[in-house]
Amino acid sequence: MINVSMVVLGSLPILRCQSRYRKYYISDQYIQPQSYKMTHMKRRCTTQVISLPYDVDIDGEMSQGLRVFVLSDLHTDYSENMDWVKSLSTIRYRNDVLIVAGDVAETYNDFVFTMSLLKDRFEHVFYVPGNHDLWCRWEGDNYLDSIEKLNALLTACSGIGVKTSPAIIDGLGIIPLFSWYHESFDKEENITSVRFPSLEMVCKDFHACKWHGELSSKDLSLALYFDAMNKKNHDQIEEIQQICSQIITFSHFLPRQELCPEKRMLFYPNLPKIIGSDSLEARIRSIHGTDGNSTSCHVYTSPLSLSKRKKEKN
Repeated sequence: MINVSMVVLGSLPILRCQSRYRKYYISDQYIQPQSYKMTHMKRRCTTQVISLPYDVDIDGEMSQGLRVFVLSDLHTDYSENMDWVKSLSTIRYRNDVLIVAGDVAETYNDFVFTMSLLKDRFEHVFYVPGNHDLWCRWEGDNYLDSIEKLNALLTACSGIGVKTSPAIIDGLGIIPLFSWYHESFDKEENITSVRFPSLEMVCKDFHACKWHGELSSKDLSLALYFDAMNKKNHDQIEEIQQICSQIITFSHFLPRQELCPEKRMLFYPNLPKIIGSDSLEARIRSIHGTDGNSTSCHVYTSPLSLSKRKKEKN
């Protein structure tokens, strides 16, 4: 068995915040805030930038073997986040693997620049798209729709040397999984005692993404379209299953609703409708099986805390 010495997880930006309305959420019910307005969604935030680790102590021993880092939601449209990417060492991670699980940047130029910086720092970089990557609102007439932009991003990745298809690295199988959310992913009973803003009002995807033909955010079509993109990698996935004893799959969205807090704990209870895909769970189970396994992995979580609005700091 190969030695995957560590997996480091991070997300950019993450704000260590306390919601003003946390007091309205209690153990067994949801209580309506006195006034539900989007202007009230302010948070008390502290900014603390956490660097990616270089050497990590695992059970008294320094890390050895293949190191896998995982980042998502870099959002380098914000200068603080782009500066963080630029600050990463060009030496320390030259033998390491980086998995980028979507939401790199909203514009094509920022995306390509960010992924180029990351590829200069890591030997192997893997990527799957997130919803923000497919926004078209600042792209003018460059793309007919978000699918055309997606193809442009994947082509750019190929030119940079970023992997968007399954590969084996030192005996470790790494499989990017394309996915998109659908509202029927939400199986929890709706909260009806309180009126909330619509999904279209809260989620900019409905305005910033562009879909044509039969693709729509109102049904399963997008989720099925993105899942079908994985079929072209069938032979590579099958090879990895036959050869590799350790496999990492990753995507931007959730495969199970249990990975999201219950609605009564969420500031916006309709969030589960725009975060996951049943097709993704089925795809993951087709690779890893349905019973799980006892293989252990050290996971170090290092959230990267960057405030996009410094004025909100206390």
